[in-house]
Amino acid sequence: MTMFTDEALDAVEIESLWRKSQQSAQESRGCQTRAVHSTEAEVQTVSSTTSWTQTEQTQHQDTEQLLQQIQEEPEPPGLKDFLLRVEDLVVRELVKNARSHAFDGFQVNWEEQSNHVSCLHRLHHPNAQERGLHVTSVSWSCTGSVIACAYGRIDDGDWSTEKSYVCTWNLNRHSLNPKQADLVIDVPTAVTALCCHPQHPALIAGGLYTGEVVVWDTSQTQDPVLVQTGMSADSHREPVYQVSWVPLQKKGEFGVLSASSRGQVLLWSVDFDQTVFVLNAAYTLLRQQVPHSSSYKTRGSSTVGVTSLALSPWDSDTFLVGSEGGLLLRCSFSSQTPAAAPSEGQSVTPRAPAVFSFKPLSGPVHSIHYSPFHRNLFVSAGTGGLAHLHSLLQADPLLSLRVSDSYVFQVQWSPTRPLVFAAATGQGEVQIFDLGRRSLRPAATIEEGGAEHAATCLSFNHKNPQLLAVGKTDGTVTVWQLSTDLTEQNPRESSQLEQIANQVAE
Repeated sequence: MTMFTDEALDAVEIESLWRKSQQSAQESRGCQTRAVHSTEAEVQTVSSTTSWTQTEQTQHQDTEQLLQQIQEEPEPPGLKDFLLRVEDLVVRELVKNARSHAFDGFQVNWEEQSNHVSCLHRLHHPNAQERGLHVTSVSWSCTGSVIACAYGRIDDGDWSTEKSYVCTWNLNRHSLNPKQADLVIDVPTAVTALCCHPQHPALIAGGLYTGEVVVWDTSQTQDPVLVQTGMSADSHREPVYQVSWVPLQKKGEFGVLSASSRGQVLLWSVDFDQTVFVLNAAYTLLRQQVPHSSSYKTRGSSTVGVTSLALSPWDSDTFLVGSEGGLLLRCSFSSQTPAAAPSEGQSVTPRAPAVFSFKPLSGPVHSIHYSPFHRNLFVSAGTGGLAHLHSLLQADPLLSLRVSDSYVFQVQWSPTRPLVFAAATGQGEVQIFDLGRRSLRPAATIEEGGAEHAATCLSFNHKNPQLLAVGKTDGTVTVWQLSTDLTEQNPRESSQLEQIANQVAE
């Protein structure tokens, strides 16, 4: 029996699931940049210009003829011998000049120099002029915009009971009236000295003919008297001829230094809370305690009548004093020598401040001023008509200049030119000297009003050095504008001043 037989079956196909899954996972992707847009533009000028230059044709033939003509001309007689003879000398001098340092630092100024001085303002108070009062002192405020002036008299007579004024003008005001002061302070007696505060624009210190010292506050127009010494045992009993603001030991505080014709120099502090003066120190100048020079003879009163005073900007302990008798003294605030004078009831003990005596002048010393550019130099002037340049290191003056045939009422150094100072004279002129000039004659002269009206005072403006205020006996204050050559420092000016100061060592 047969169990197995052949059988043909149909083929069976099994579809691949893997291939099908791979084909379904395939994707088609593509990327393309954005379409680029382009624009065409044209620019064309409206018109065009063509220009050209050309030098003239060189005349070679004419040049050759000229050279030939020069060569054919005979040489001047002796020219060749002269050139050969001086050649060595000229070469030596040229080499010497090339090695010299004489002009190191020198800058040539090709601008035309001018000593021009022009009048900007002519100020006056009509009431003061009507009464014939003189301008006795002028002072600029610390801002440089306000000029203050004091009225009184400089001639002989008892003016202690005559009414006077202190006036101020603000030169920056558009409504400036030269015949009407911005502020007029009525004062019951002549004002003999005036000084604006170095930091506070409204404060003015003044000295009166009666011996009183006053501080006015110009911001208080109704009652500008801030503080006044009155007639006490501490105050002066003679006219106060000088007042100055002095820095005190406490930073930022200032006192008032006053000097009188009785030989007293008083240092006051101001108690603003109590509005009173407090006497800090008193100095009395007596002839027997003055270190006299060999040419001075003691005579007259025992006291030294102080007519001028100057504070050192370099040394806070030093001040200078000029007297009615011509004495010129260097003094010290720290002197502890008691004054050889009976006590007059003052709250502090007077001291003798003089430590050195310079050669006396021939008459009263009206003005002294320290150089702001050299610690040892100062200038003085008085009735002799001379201005004297002094060094603190020797008794005799370094230089004496003839300023006027009359009195010299005030001298003051320029705040910007080390070699320049100005002097107000009794002949009505203001002479400006430049020590850098070969000539000792004035570099500039300010004349106005004639010789019958003396120039009694002057003041440079430290904020605007081109301005110079001058007071006169006709009751006017004139503000002058100085040219740049009188106010701008030259390159070698400081070294020239140093050479003048060093003359003391020769």
